Amino acid sequence: MEDRMMKFYSKESNMLALHAMHGHFATSHSHINYYVDVTSIKTRVAEAKQAAHVLYSRIPKTKYVDTIVCMDGTEVVGTFLTEEIQNGGIMGTTNQHETVYVISPEINSNNQMLFRDNNKGAIKGKHVVLLLATTTTGETIRRALECIQYYGGEIEWVASLFGTINSVDGVEVETLFDESDVTGYAAYPVADCPLCRQGQKIEAMVNGFGYSKL
Repeated sequence: MEDRMMKFYSKESNMLALHAMHGHFATSHSHINYYVDVTSIKTRVAEAKQAAHVLYSRIPKTKYVDTIVCMDGTEVVGTFLTEEIQNGGIMGTTNQHETVYVISPEINSNNQMLFRDNNKGAIKGKHVVLLLATTTTGETIRRALECIQYYGGEIEWVASLFGTINSVDGVEVETLFDESDVTGYAAYPVADCPLCRQGQKIEAMVNGFGYSKL
């Protein structure tokens, strides 16, 4: 599959590129005609640092950020994002140790998000940023927001390396790349997928971590 990958560069930086492959793929909530891969941005230090810089230039500036909740393996970008936040004019954190937490929720066998007792203190009463790898329908964001709010966190903003939606339940979503960066990208409801109607087989199950061939 990987020999079909195309590269799309960020408008803000030629250091940043996502890879995309045309076909028929299934996410947990939709079918898509491109698999979008942001692995290099998540795992290469120079690219992760640049991604954090560009994302920070786009996000609304808030008074405090205490915690960044990272989904889909975005912890490296999240760590650099804390540096941008601390150096970029946001007043800072209300945390006693005067630094920002970078944590990830646990996903249990029922696909529910949770924070163990040892991490609850990083959420309860904290100003929280949610960071994701890819977003198509907003369902993962919605579940994450519900989880963070359940544990007493206050959402400041949401960011995604690639995304096709602008807001979820009134919370704005800022993206590094969107569907305009991947020519012809489309997402379809599972029950109304034109690729399925055409008899095109699903090639792989995909999510923010990668793909699994069928």
